[in-house]
Amino acid sequence: MTDQVHTFAGNPLDRGEALRRDEAQLARLREDKNALFLPFKDLHAGVRTGADGSQQLNWLQHPELDPEGCEQLIFLGTRDRQPYFAVALTEQAAGDAEFADCRLLAGQLPGADGGILAQARAQLDWHQRNPYCAQCGGATRAERGGQIRRCSQCKRHTFPRTDPVAIMLIVDRPGGDRCLLGKSQGRMARTNFYSALAGFLDQGESLEEAVRREVWEEAGIRVGPVQYHSSQPWPFPSQLMIGCHGIADTVEINFDEVEMADVSWFSRDEVARAIAEGNSNLRVPGPLAIAHHLIRAWVEEEVTL
Repeated sequence: MTDQVHTFAGNPLDRGEALRRDEAQLARLREDKNALFLPFKDLHAGVRTGADGSQQLNWLQHPELDPEGCEQLIFLGTRDRQPYFAVALTEQAAGDAEFADCRLLAGQLPGADGGILAQARAQLDWHQRNPYCAQCGGATRAERGGQIRRCSQCKRHTFPRTDPVAIMLIVDRPGGDRCLLGKSQGRMARTNFYSALAGFLDQGESLEEAVRREVWEEAGIRVGPVQYHSSQPWPFPSQLMIGCHGIADTVEINFDEVEMADVSWFSRDEVARAIAEGNSNLRVPGPLAIAHHLIRAWVEEEVTL
C-alpha cells in the first residue's frame, strides 16, 4: 500500500457540507470580495500563460464576471475561509480569454490545484449531463451550491455520480519477474503503447472480484491474491481509478480480440526501460496516470504481495 497522492488528488478545499444548506450564506459567499472563480469554456479551464510558457489556473474575482455570461456556477468549498467557485461561461462571456484542456494542463499544476481542477471539471460536466430528471423527465435545477439537482416536478434529488474502475497490474507468480499489460482496440491498437488492464466495477461486486473478472474477460488469466495499492480521481467525466496488484494463478493468455488488440507478459527489464523511455518496442503510461505508478511500484520491487 502507499499514501502517494496522484494527479487530480490532493484537493485541499473544505467542501462545506453544512454551509451548503444555507442558501443565504452561499449568496453572501458569491458576493465576497475575496471569493475566487475558476472559469470554464466547453469544460476547458481558464489559464494564464507565463513568460516561460508554463500555465496556471486563471482565478477571477467577482467584479471580473458578467452574471449574464455564467451558464453554471458551482460552489467548490473554502480554504482558510476563502470561497472557491467554478463557473461555466457562455461563448460571448469567454471572449478572447485563454482556456486549456484539463488533461494536458494537469501535469503543469501543483497537487492542490490539480485536485481542485478535478472537482470543478467533474461537477460542471455532471450538471451539463443532467438537465432532466431520470424518474419523470422534468427539468432539474442545481441546489446546495451545485451539490445536487432537484426535479421541478417530482422533487426528486439527483446526486453526482462517480464510477469506480478497477485498474490492476498482474504478475506471473509471487515475486515474479513478468507483468501483464494490454492495449485496447481503437486508436492505440497499432502502436507499441501498453498499460495495466482496467474495467468498471459491476453491480453487487467487490473490488477483488472485479479485478479477477476483468483479467479473466480481457486476458483469459485466472487471478489469485489481490492487494490494494492506491486510488486516483479521473474527471473524464468522473471515475475513481482503484489501483491494485495481483498474482496470476494461470499464465496462458487467451485475450478477448473484440475488446483488446493484444495482451502480453513483459519482463521487469523490458518495463523498466519503457519507464525510462529507453525501450523502442514498448511504451507505458506517464506519471499523470495511476497505471504508471502501479507499474513503477512493481519494477522497483515495492510490491509486497
